[in-house]
Amino acid sequence: MKKTISYILLGLLFIQCQIMNNTYTHQSGGCIVPELQTGHDAIDKAFRIAIGDYFTNIQRYNISVSDTSAPVILAGLDYDRPWTRDASINCWNAGSFLTPEIARNTLLSVLTRENGTLRIGGQYWDAIIWVTGAWHHYMATGDDEFLETAWEAAVNSLHYYEETEFNKTYNLFRGLGWSDGVAAYEGKYAHTGGSAAAFHWPEHNPEKVAPTGYGIPMMAASTNCLYYNAYRLTGKMAEALNKDTGEWAEKASRLKKAINKHLWNDSTGVYKFYIDEETESNLQETLGNAYALLFGVAEGDQSESILKNQHVARAGVPCGWPPLDRYTKDSLHFARHNGVVWPHIQGFWAHAVSRHSQADMLYHELNNLANHAIRDMQFAEIYHPVTGEQYGGLQERDGKIVLWEATNRQTWAATGYLRMMLYGVFGMNKGKDHISFSPCIPKELGSHPELKNLQYRNMKLNISVRGYGTEINKVYHNGTLKEQAVIPVNLTGRQDITIYMGSR
Repeated sequence: MKKTISYILLGLLFIQCQIMNNTYTHQSGGCIVPELQTGHDAIDKAFRIAIGDYFTNIQRYNISVSDTSAPVILAGLDYDRPWTRDASINCWNAGSFLTPEIARNTLLSVLTRENGTLRIGGQYWDAIIWVTGAWHHYMATGDDEFLETAWEAAVNSLHYYEETEFNKTYNLFRGLGWSDGVAAYEGKYAHTGGSAAAFHWPEHNPEKVAPTGYGIPMMAASTNCLYYNAYRLTGKMAEALNKDTGEWAEKASRLKKAINKHLWNDSTGVYKFYIDEETESNLQETLGNAYALLFGVAEGDQSESILKNQHVARAGVPCGWPPLDRYTKDSLHFARHNGVVWPHIQGFWAHAVSRHSQADMLYHELNNLANHAIRDMQFAEIYHPVTGEQYGGLQERDGKIVLWEATNRQTWAATGYLRMMLYGVFGMNKGKDHISFSPCIPKELGSHPELKNLQYRNMKLNISVRGYGTEINKVYHNGTLKEQAVIPVNLTGRQDITIYMGSR
């Protein structure tokens, strides 16, 4: 049975490659599929399954801003269109390497043009994640034409949300946290009239809405970290386009200070989930903490504190903790958006801990997710934090709390696994003019992990690591000893990078 499913995946992958080769041309010559060999059977097979899930979710879609129909990356098997945050995360995780032109289509597909103004569409509070996805796409491809479009959408969107969702008293942006589901929230934000959608809150609490914008007064850690990164990267876009960068650097600095002033919690040692002008939530929002580590919002002792205090469950890091009382009728059940394991969040957490040399913490997420994928022959949307089974969690539906299903072949779950490998294990760091490597190799992976045939601009990268740990001993590029694990982005053709770690 497993062999049959594998053949189906390979067949679908072949078909998708043919579709792509007939719908776009790229200097790479079309579909380039990377290969992983670590000697760890489950981790290597899960990589292949992730690639398969990614390609099976590429479908044609009508792109409104260009009035064209083209292949895009859908959010998963159970979706018929891209979602802004999924599109941004999937391109950032791996899509801009695997299928650069399809990633470009996907990012463009979630833009809107209203009265001649180009902006980012989607759920308003975290739509700004698109700026991060767009910048990483530019770095992976060097697409100058796309960068011009990205700059226009980023600037217009930031100015729009400054006018509608910025709380000038706190210098923070309003909006929900990582989740659009009510099962993430407690207190007054759980009062949505029995709806599962947290964004229905204003219509059921009209006396508490914010004076401008959508009306939700919440200011969340993850959302504000995304705005901080958007400011920072819009400044990088400005620099690349020879535009003034001053406005963006200043705004980024001011927002970072506000996040650390209002959302850091000394007593818990992690960031608060959210605050408003009356209340605060000290639940652990894993994505907010991961973003803070990755974007440099957390500094010094804060980073060490997050690594020490973030709760990690047996089956992986949960999306939020501790469990919410209204869903914990017994020890077997958890909320759909609290306590359970979402693989795309695992991917960001694993990447973040690898940047802080925590190879054991990286392996915990990597190995758990790999085993889940091998068992199910796919990457599901959500897993139970204790059993590791595919599990949708409890959440309201029509006024009742019921068990939801976890959807199948969720794209950002698959690309979250690829992120663990590309950015975590092999330590890829994209720059405008260079790409560098800072591997984080768990002992369990063996002493010779290899990533071959990874498309990066006009190069095909073959990365081989000898040893384990996080300290680099020496580096060879195409057989020549180098001082650092860094290569320029303007090279072409095959590039062999061999990195010897301090521990062997």
